[in-house]
Amino acid sequence: MAAEPVVGIILGSKSDLPAMEACTKELDELGVPYELVVHSAHRNPAQVAEWATTAADRGIRVIIAAAGKAAALPGVVAAYTPLPIVGVPMKTSDLGGMDSLLSMVQMPSGVPVATVAIGGAKNAAILATQILGAGLPEYREKIANMKKALAEA
Repeated sequence: MAAEPVVGIILGSKSDLPAMEACTKELDELGVPYELVVHSAHRNPAQVAEWATTAADRGIRVIIAAAGKAAALPGVVAAYTPLPIVGVPMKTSDLGGMDSLLSMVQMPSGVPVATVAIGGAKNAAILATQILGAGLPEYREKIANMKKALAEA
């Protein structure tokens, strides 16, 4: 039986799935169980609200939210949950992802979103695991081992 998810991944569009493969691959390698959903803050906000407000009750401890263009999704999710949010700005055809990045890092006071680089899906997974490691030694150990391996490479 698979472990219950501790990381929730929410994408604003199915088109973001290929870019987020680096995230899910890294979480798999680190042994972090996750769930992944596609809900748009603009096209189906009620689903976003329901998913975000129930995340903690489902055992989710950290949320990774990926979105492009106006990139409202991470901020909307942050408004509905006390859990930490890691935003992943998607590269866009219009402005190369700067639109996504600026939308995420300009959150109002009281609604923080930790934001990685444009297309930084792998770092989002690592940051989420580091956040988990603050309270769960098994994830702290996985990050310590990963950093040791990087230093020896």
